[in-house]
Amino acid sequence: MTAAPPTPGPGPAVGAAGGTGVAAPAAIDARDVHVTLGGRPIVRGVDLQVPPGQVLALLGANGSGKSTLVRALLGVVPLTSGSVHLLGAPLGPRVPWQQVGYVPQRMAAGGGVPTTALEVVTSGLLHGRRLLPPRDRRARAHAALETLGVGHLLHRRVQELSGGQQQRVLIARALVRHPRLLVLDEPTSGIDLPTQETFVRTVATLRDTGATVLVILHEIGPFAPLIDRAVVLRHGRVVHDGAPPAARDEHGTAEHDHTHPHADPAPPSEGPDLTLGVAP
Repeated sequence: MTAAPPTPGPGPAVGAAGGTGVAAPAAIDARDVHVTLGGRPIVRGVDLQVPPGQVLALLGANGSGKSTLVRALLGVVPLTSGSVHLLGAPLGPRVPWQQVGYVPQRMAAGGGVPTTALEVVTSGLLHGRRLLPPRDRRARAHAALETLGVGHLLHRRVQELSGGQQQRVLIARALVRHPRLLVLDEPTSGIDLPTQETFVRTVATLRDTGATVLVILHEIGPFAPLIDRAVVLRHGRVVHDGAPPAARDEHGTAEHDHTHPHADPAPPSEGPDLTLGVAP
């Protein structure tokens, strides 16, 4: 893909709030981000500013640094240098983590402790300033699971669920808090097409409320109608920032040339579970 100059970033604040002229902070404002893991540079000088309400696809080949960049933006892996602000606050305890939803590629090992789908999704509400009453927490968790078509698994242990079912539970856990910033790492991996389409409609509804969405994808697929902007990484650097690539046609000939149908290798450390809103 021919490299294109980055879309001009909004800086620390973009847009007007309520017509008052007061600028709304960028949902993500990352400046000159570098990440080195195991002595090897993975992310190299990335600048990324994402305004409120934008749906941005992060694309790139296997090993290009997509997942590492996202995890660095969320504080799961440390920055070697550079700076990150989320929802107007510097990365750290000042970030309103209860307004950030994160869906990782896979469910972390549970250490053998039985956990139901209801308990996993309810845990997405644990870091708000005020906990809902137990009945309301249960109702919201059940509704989120129903949205993803797995409400009937409410009391099933997640260890007994298929990979696709576990992924839907993780998505429900991120959505239950109605986040202002939703970060998704290959969210539709292992999920059938009808469920993918249901999830995309749910994300569209969230977007329509003003939420910002950053999603790692290998294939644009059903997300195509939602994507406002695409950023492509290659060897840890941004090589394209602008219009998303054309979706693959029925013969598979029109997709971008930098993707492969394989997930990025797992980073060396899982780090804190940002689906629960744990600040580093």
